[in-house]
Amino acid sequence: MKGPFFSQTNFRLLGLSIALLVVGFILLGQGPVQNHLSWSVAPVLLVGVYCVLVPITILYKKKEDEPTAKEKKDT
Repeated sequence: MKGPFFSQTNFRLLGLSIALLVVGFILLGQGPVQNHLSWSVAPVLLVGVYCVLVPITILYKKKEDEPTAKEKKDT
């Protein structure tokens, strides 16, 4: 494994994930039981962050330049 595990992009995605999680939990705790935000928007946001954004944050890796056929031949 080369270099650090998390790049700057990973940390930015992690920060975005944490911010969206905080917003989702704040929306979940809003107002009375019949609040539209508490029943529909917050759960969709939280599931989306946990199931999509957090795994992307962990698995994202910048592509390295692959050597061309000529460079492979020279080695």
